[in-house]
Amino acid sequence: MERTEADKPGPLKPGRGRRRAEDVRHATLTAAAELLLAEGVQAVSFSKVAACAGVSKMTLYKWWPSPGALAFDAYFNAFQETLAFPDTGDVQCDLVTQLRMFVDLLNRNGTVIAGIIGAAQTDSDLAQAFSRHYVTQRRALAVERLTRAQQAGQIRAEVDLETIVDQLWGAVYHRLLMPAKPLTTEFIDHLIANLFQGIAPRSPNSASR
Repeated sequence: MERTEADKPGPLKPGRGRRRAEDVRHATLTAAAELLLAEGVQAVSFSKVAACAGVSKMTLYKWWPSPGALAFDAYFNAFQETLAFPDTGDVQCDLVTQLRMFVDLLNRNGTVIAGIIGAAQTDSDLAQAFSRHYVTQRRALAVERLTRAQQAGQIRAEVDLETIVDQLWGAVYHRLLMPAKPLTTEFIDHLIANLFQGIAPRSPNSASR
């Protein structure tokens, strides 16, 4: 979900009394997201974020194990609604909707996301956060939606749902990280159409041939 200027609070101002933890966290994640989207994951440091957010650097050390983990948390916090998985009862339509939203996000912020993936190869804290709070959860949401479709008879019972996740989202990440071909809505449409030729239930007429 895109944030408007009105949604972007400024740094917390020093004052008397203890500030609420949720206010400190919100200011921190907002500042980290702005740095991440403007300059990339390498620009997100505890010193920069603390200064932009008006919070204590020691608080950041206490809440996040590394700047990379903070950068990922800021990314996920900013875009989790964009990545939501719809359920209209028509799994093919829902896959098109979700993957088109995902491609739109990648086309606007692909270098940032690629940077997070790259940084995770050498930052174990970021890799752990990325796997636990993003990859694993996103896979679970996709498999959950596909399972309901399978139970409704929209996907054959013997189809491996984990493999479908790899086929669809793996193909999108492949084009992001190895950009020989563009990420387009047409690509998504063809990807899903090709997939459903193999996983859609067979009609009685085709089964009898």
